[in-house]
Amino acid sequence: MDSSDDEPGATGVLVIEPMGNAGPFLAEAAARLGIRLYAATDERVHAGYEPWLTRRLDGVCPTELADTERALDDMEKFCRTRRITGVAVCWELLTPLAALLAERLGLPGNDPWLARAARNKIAMAAAFRAAGVPAPAEAVVSTVEQAHQVAASGRLGWPLVVKPAEQGGSWGVSVVAGPDGLDAAVAAAGRFTRAEPHGLPLDSRVLLQRYVPGEEFSADTVVHDGVPHPLPVVRKDTTVGRYRVETGHSCPAGLDARTVRAIQDTAARAALAVGIRNGIAHTEVKLAPGGEPVVIETGARLPGDNICELVEAATGVSEAAAYLRAVTGRVPHTEPTRDAAAALRFVLPERAGVLEYVVIPEAPGTHSRIHIRPGERVPEPADSSGRVGHVLARAASVDEARRLAAQVVADTRVKVS
Repeated sequence: MDSSDDEPGATGVLVIEPMGNAGPFLAEAAARLGIRLYAATDERVHAGYEPWLTRRLDGVCPTELADTERALDDMEKFCRTRRITGVAVCWELLTPLAALLAERLGLPGNDPWLARAARNKIAMAAAFRAAGVPAPAEAVVSTVEQAHQVAASGRLGWPLVVKPAEQGGSWGVSVVAGPDGLDAAVAAAGRFTRAEPHGLPLDSRVLLQRYVPGEEFSADTVVHDGVPHPLPVVRKDTTVGRYRVETGHSCPAGLDARTVRAIQDTAARAALAVGIRNGIAHTEVKLAPGGEPVVIETGARLPGDNICELVEAATGVSEAAAYLRAVTGRVPHTEPTRDAAAALRFVLPERAGVLEYVVIPEAPGTHSRIHIRPGERVPEPADSSGRVGHVLARAASVDEARRLAAQVVADTRVKVS
């Protein structure tokens, strides 16, 4: 691992574990902005980095991210020997650590006293209540018996959303139609005690939420010096049934200007409620039957699902560049420079097994990427880990982009044995 000092005048950002969906977009944005990018990770994880990521880094701080005090000491020492002007993060589970480090270094960051609320959904619900952010009614349980007691009270109704207190990517999240499915749902949500690859300890409690019917959207917000700057609203498509896995996203969202502003304003309130002061928030919102936005959850990180690529293709706005500007104390650029449309669709398997082959056809205006290679195991399509690949389509209108992406996915051939 490189530990040499920077050349004078260079600007550096330490990314606490860049190995994630947002990593490539951060690396590209850093190159655009002339920022040196460093990683904080452990030696075992670093050894598994893909070559493109290793090439993009100017150095690595070896540490144990599951040991907060050791990680803070190691990263502080590393940053003080270089011209580090910002701290960024890719995973929401590491966002409290980033807030603590920024505070130690006197750099722009989020409120460390509220940062846990952007990682822990129980703390998040409390922060939303305190700030008056519209969110579903909820209850916290530790056992199946407690879950049945809450359900029997009728205060949350049916269907019921069951999710882990700490996890991402729709892992462990299910929608339960009645009491018969509750035992399995609570067991699935409560099975997470550590997050790999760093072995981060997790709160294994379970959150029960009232189900909010309506269309789903995401609205990202970059915050600079406590001032929120809204980013484009993105429409989300999901499966139906017990598991609600994202099948795609599209931008623009196909909403009138007033509704877009209402979603953006609500997302900004959610971001501020969980302590985001210099950074970015990815907020998931539903439009309730009356048309009012309801926040499902938020995270103090760049979006996953290649939403960064989608938004830039449609609007010209680089969310990663806006994030890097915010964490280095600069006003983010969030005004659209392009009036186009883009749609992203995921290739999902019908079942778990070993991938024999996947063939995604080429089509004008589209490009694709395979996530799981032939010979690798395909998980059950119950969360984001089960995606075989994705297709991104660009067009003059969002309807055309959605049609084009859906057609390519429909023509894709996948065999799982």
